[in-house]
Amino acid sequence: MADVSPLPPLDGPDFDALEDILDDLRTRGEDVPQWEFLEGAMAALQCTRRAIPPSEYLPVLLGVDEADPEATRFADQAQAQRFEALWTRRWNEVAESLNADVKALDDERAYHPEVMDVRGAVAMLGDEARAEMAGQDLPAYGQVWALGFMFVVENWPEEWEPPRDKETAGWIDEALDAIVAITEDDTAQPAFNLHAEEGPPSVSEERANAFGSALWAVYDLRQIWQSLGERAEPVRKTAEPGRNDPCPCGSGKKYKKCHGA
Repeated sequence: MADVSPLPPLDGPDFDALEDILDDLRTRGEDVPQWEFLEGAMAALQCTRRAIPPSEYLPVLLGVDEADPEATRFADQAQAQRFEALWTRRWNEVAESLNADVKALDDERAYHPEVMDVRGAVAMLGDEARAEMAGQDLPAYGQVWALGFMFVVENWPEEWEPPRDKETAGWIDEALDAIVAITEDDTAQPAFNLHAEEGPPSVSEERANAFGSALWAVYDLRQIWQSLGERAEPVRKTAEPGRNDPCPCGSGKKYKKCHGA
């Protein structure tokens, strides 16, 4: 499901379709996250040292079991296949972006997470609609994406254990710190609205810069773990029989007079 193929990138209606599926899944499991959370989780899964298969990570992210469709939260097989098709296309798109040699985030090939300026969107609503949402805890820009990324780090800690090399371990910590930073609220002075140039300010300059740093951190983590490769399994030497023990080859002779000679 994670193989890169020339499928078209997702557009607005495709992301809407994903959200519709997640909304439906949520009627059978309230812990099913929003797409922005899954977008962050997807980025993290593309940075792990070991390539984690969908059969392992989807049950954790969605509470589904691909091996037993009747036990999933999907309404039917058609819905499950639709989700898989959309997920695969987005996975391939993200992989292509993270593999690209980009020098600036405004490069059209760069990784651009599907995140929403929720506070900006609410600020542009009419008075009555805003009043209905008064008191709600709205996430800061990029916050849900970062929480999704760190969810994968926390649930597969063995894939994020730093190597013995202190310099490389420091790079990993620094990159993760950049992502952790935007799991926090944006409390700085809002400077602009990402939905409309003239809209009420909702995102601070500090937040925009921190979000950019988090995106570069994803590139760094992917490159570091790819250069390290998967962790090698330790070679365990089997115990050698004593010289007077029966030879394990089954000859009936003592080890010293057979394969131990």
